[in-house]
Amino acid sequence: MNAAIDVLQSTHQHINRDRLWQSLMDLAKLGATVKGGVCRLALTDLDRQARDIFVRWCEEAGCTVSIDAVGNIFARRPGRNPNLPPVMTGSHIDTQPTGGKFDGCFGVLAGVEVLRTLNDLGVETEAPLEVVVWTNEEGSRFAPCMMGSGVFAEKFTLEETLTKVDAEGVTVGEALNAIGYAGPRKVSGHAVGAYFEAHIEQGPILEDERKTIGVVMGALGQKWFDLKLRGVEAHAGPTPMHLRKDALVGASVIVGAVNRAALGHQPHACGTVGCLQAYPGSRNVIPGEVRMTLDFRHLEPARLDSMIAEVREVIETTCEEHGLTFELTPTADFPPLYFDKGCVEAVRGAAQGLGLSHMDIVSGAGHDAIFLAELGPAGMSSCLAKAVSATTKSKTPHPMIWPPGVRCCCGRCWRRRMRLPAVNWRLEDQRIAGFGSAHRRVGAAEGCDLLLFTY
Repeated sequence: MNAAIDVLQSTHQHINRDRLWQSLMDLAKLGATVKGGVCRLALTDLDRQARDIFVRWCEEAGCTVSIDAVGNIFARRPGRNPNLPPVMTGSHIDTQPTGGKFDGCFGVLAGVEVLRTLNDLGVETEAPLEVVVWTNEEGSRFAPCMMGSGVFAEKFTLEETLTKVDAEGVTVGEALNAIGYAGPRKVSGHAVGAYFEAHIEQGPILEDERKTIGVVMGALGQKWFDLKLRGVEAHAGPTPMHLRKDALVGASVIVGAVNRAALGHQPHACGTVGCLQAYPGSRNVIPGEVRMTLDFRHLEPARLDSMIAEVREVIETTCEEHGLTFELTPTADFPPLYFDKGCVEAVRGAAQGLGLSHMDIVSGAGHDAIFLAELGPAGMSSCLAKAVSATTKSKTPHPMIWPPGVRCCCGRCWRRRMRLPAVNWRLEDQRIAGFGSAHRRVGAAEGCDLLLFTY
């Protein structure tokens, strides 16, 4: 039996839950809000401070840290075979303006805690391990979202990305230089052995089903649009109802249509109007223009397109009925994704081996793992957090919530003879095996705490 497994089985060690919790709380201080949340927008000085802490912690753990040209940070723990592509995990540490403490940060710091724990046990892995902080996952300050992983996966070009501007006219390139995180490392073209992302659940399903771990099967496809409706601005008193061309009345019909389309294409359908502005915005003036956003999501491409077609038909008929014109502009298109079957089974097997209650789920949100899945085998798990991850309106999770999630991601690839598909970086028939050639799953739940996170 591999010596590393002997260590794990004989010591029955756990991750250090107090250390993990303290790391989460230390990071949450940067940008802390009075309501208990965090406002730490991408590439701000607060983001720089959080990045600095991550780099320091990883260097203290013996990692080599590198930064690429879009600001992604890679902390590598060496393996016995430096020629193997790294097994990676990561997430983000930027937040929404009213963000929560744990969205993204849990995935990053769970990875750091695994590295620390492996060091505590003196465990050496076969393949290098990397914990990654991806730049601007939220897309709150700069659009689009998942920016850093998107450039890494060659979904966006570096040149175009660096020219994106925020509301103040500051470019991504300028912001990176201002905080000192425009790194020298090439962004794309790197081999990925496997990628796993740990996340807290961003919805109520696990809590409702009384499960601890969500085995993420895939991610909903997303299509976003900006819709502009134009009518005629007029005085609220002198203009009779039958002569009005009220853009807001038309918008209200469309909001209902988006909701009906999502309800009519269940399961896994979501439709949202997240932003709506009426102009000129005066209480006694009929709105002559409305600008609104449309967000459609579904796991099946055909059903996603059907939702959009139904709403577009309502837009056309509504504008004709109310004397309006419209502009419908696509702004984002992320196809549905099914994660690698072997990686999904690794997550499920780790949860089973640890004795953690679990269920299969589909992620409705965008994650960096979606882009990484195009570079190599990828998977995700969700951890019950009893929190609304991206907002300050959340219950504070007890520290006991977190160890199961970290334990699960520690043990993900301890499934028997899990193999990666043949891919162009010569990983054909290569096991995800951080502890050398061993492929046994440690039976005891306590011993599984420290199993390699081949995220």
